[in-house]
Amino acid sequence: MNTISNTHIVVIGNGMVGYKFCEKLLAKKKSDQQITLTVFGEEPRVAYDRVHLSEYFAGKTADELTLACADWYADNGIRLFLSDPVVDIDREEKLVRSHHGHIVYYDYLIMATGSGAFVPSIPGVEKDGVFVYRTIEDLELIQSYARKAKKGAVLGGGLLGLEAAKALLDLGLQEAHVVEFASRLMPRQIDDAGSRILQNQLESLGLQIHLAKSTQEIVGGDCIEGMQFSDNSLLDVDMLVISAGIRPRDELAKIAGLETHPRGGIVVNNQLQTSDPNIFAIGECALAHHMIYGLIAPGYEMAEVVATLLLGGDKEFLPYDMSTKLKLIGTDVASFGDPFIQEPACKTIRYENKAKGVYKRINVSQDGKTLLGGILVGDAEQYNMLLQTCKSKTILPPDSEDLILGSRGGEEAGAGVMSFPDDALICSCEAVTKGMICHEVSEKGNHTMDALKKSCKAGTGCGGCVPMVKDIISGAMKQNGIYVRNVVCEHFDYSRQELLDLVKMNGAKTYGAVLNEFGKGDGCEVCKPLVASLLASLWNENILQKDRATIQDSNDRFLANIQKGGTYSVVPRIPGGEITPEKLIIIGQVAQQYNLYTKITGGQRIDLFGAHLNDLPDIWEKLINAGFESGHAYGKSLRTVKSCVGSTWCRFGVQDSVTFAIEVEDRYKGLRSPHKLKSAVSGCVRECAEAQSKDFGIIATEKGWNLYVCGNGGSKPQHAQLLATDVDKETCLKLIDRFLMFYIKTADPLTRTATWLNKMEGGMSYLRAVIVDDVLGIAAELEQDIQQLIDVYQCEWKEVVQNPELRKRFSHFVNAPVKDPSVTFETMRDQKRAKEWA
Repeated sequence: MNTISNTHIVVIGNGMVGYKFCEKLLAKKKSDQQITLTVFGEEPRVAYDRVHLSEYFAGKTADELTLACADWYADNGIRLFLSDPVVDIDREEKLVRSHHGHIVYYDYLIMATGSGAFVPSIPGVEKDGVFVYRTIEDLELIQSYARKAKKGAVLGGGLLGLEAAKALLDLGLQEAHVVEFASRLMPRQIDDAGSRILQNQLESLGLQIHLAKSTQEIVGGDCIEGMQFSDNSLLDVDMLVISAGIRPRDELAKIAGLETHPRGGIVVNNQLQTSDPNIFAIGECALAHHMIYGLIAPGYEMAEVVATLLLGGDKEFLPYDMSTKLKLIGTDVASFGDPFIQEPACKTIRYENKAKGVYKRINVSQDGKTLLGGILVGDAEQYNMLLQTCKSKTILPPDSEDLILGSRGGEEAGAGVMSFPDDALICSCEAVTKGMICHEVSEKGNHTMDALKKSCKAGTGCGGCVPMVKDIISGAMKQNGIYVRNVVCEHFDYSRQELLDLVKMNGAKTYGAVLNEFGKGDGCEVCKPLVASLLASLWNENILQKDRATIQDSNDRFLANIQKGGTYSVVPRIPGGEITPEKLIIIGQVAQQYNLYTKITGGQRIDLFGAHLNDLPDIWEKLINAGFESGHAYGKSLRTVKSCVGSTWCRFGVQDSVTFAIEVEDRYKGLRSPHKLKSAVSGCVRECAEAQSKDFGIIATEKGWNLYVCGNGGSKPQHAQLLATDVDKETCLKLIDRFLMFYIKTADPLTRTATWLNKMEGGMSYLRAVIVDDVLGIAAELEQDIQQLIDVYQCEWKEVVQNPELRKRFSHFVNAPVKDPSVTFETMRDQKRAKEWA
């Protein structure tokens, strides 16, 4: 196609893909290329982000979803007609006529009409209270109707249906149902096992899932009252959102005589030309390679292809990889490559953790050398790496299960992002490759994520590639000999480690002193909690005194975790999980007096929920008088040291694990660190205390104790790794002293010990050399520093109870000692729970 000049281009459709075409065309256009660009939009507003449409119900405004304001079109010479769809195309004269009578000539016509919601022909579908989920106007109607509805349902359990279900939850309906015709949720993306995990996660959030249901009729008078199914069951609902798929908007193409598929879609070739070579189709209206691409990334690639062709370039739209990563109502879901290939065509490795809501499946070639595809539910952190490994056909490590389980030998599985070829597609939304990112870093000096977003738009689409883009930026900088500094924020031009050393050397003990000496401006919500953590880790002084109270995270400000409904939880420390009957009775009495919900935690403690802010000091005082202390459940500090009964009661125990656990917890209680710390002591190799899932865990042996470090549970579980074997108590504590202080001094903000180790050059071998062998010669300093923190420990609850000025902080209203009247409760299993927020 020849380079064009003085060319008239008309775009029908002003959705995300139509807008992206205009943006790419303008970016590629040379100064000597004259283009007249006209856009017709059916909706009354400029292009907006449909990918994040559900965030509208979470408080995001229509303006915040907008991709570009009206001024952008005017500034770039684009004639824009809104609320004015094209109704006729005269292919002979190359004219389009709009609903309002505008007639515009074109040299090339771009059809970006997108798709509409597929509405099944179910009797009663026209009733009031039945909606589709497609545009902001649809969402406004849903929001308005939901104010008088109590029970809502979504017809469709695919991606769009679950997005709509999230909307019902956000709108606060008493009941929210998902009705799916297939036997599992998201049948096009995940398998049966993954679907079961996803279903369990969604049901735990309050959604009611109905599978293998065929809706026969929507019952009621003028308004919906229920859904009748083919099995004669009836679901009572007073609101229904239909999200059963999409249907390409090809009606205008049919009128114009363009070739369309019997099942929908405008047929296009590899250049995205329709049966008329002067008319192109892009996005969800186009049928390319015998399929409709219902994701935004291939739509953007289509826009790239046509923009390139019209400006004289050479480009084809090739079959597009439909791998995708999503977050559905807080749950990660991803699939890549060929997720459904079955044995014997491959070898399939599965990991399933129902307790954590995690399912992972990878399909490996029969020879074990290449990754063919996979599914991730509940934890999709490895998605980008797995996707690139699959697409680039990277040779897999000998133990291919390491790809989803993590290496158990201290080294990361695979060779990292910098081993990928330059043409590896990193940002599929904007077609940005690894080579392009490295070029931006090396040749143009763009060393931050914000700079990359502005220069090549990487990470500006769905955002799923951002972690990998950041890793490539760091890798490219290191390859170019550029020192990579993760500075705190715009107010402190230092890394956390540098700032910690400066604060220590200068003896700064308040936020004001730190900001005046080493920062600028007034600080922000990033640096304030970070400095608060540094000060606590260095000096262990009361976090609520001087100017330190206002820089704490919300929970630390009140020495308790704020909970649903606006009340707080109280967790007293129970070292090693050992408690006397007398102390149990005190906890029961306090719970009765203040009407608190009680629950035994996984860390062998008792959590008291539902405390009013005003009551916290009184509750603490009663607990302190009985010998309890703060459990620091609210802080980035040591939480618990679990224990089994060990040799004191268990016939298999080889050491007294309870006594050692109490010693460990009493030694490190109140120790502040970059993230929370958990520990455990097991009395034998049966490991009943689960020490290998902790930040530091101790397991008894016949000769002494084995020390494990850098493990964690949670959504991304990782086994701890062996640091030392058969050591005595004194040596074990000395090694823990060094380990914890080294972690405090060197870890990035909000980084658990497992992640800290994973990013550490040299991995476990280096950590063992520093902690056990003292190759850096800092062991004595680390031991001295942590002993100083241990020596000055004071219970934070006790300091509040004994200090009238600190006690005044715990009042909901400054001028009146009354409780928050908006806090309400309801009964559940003979205890109370907070009522749902409206």
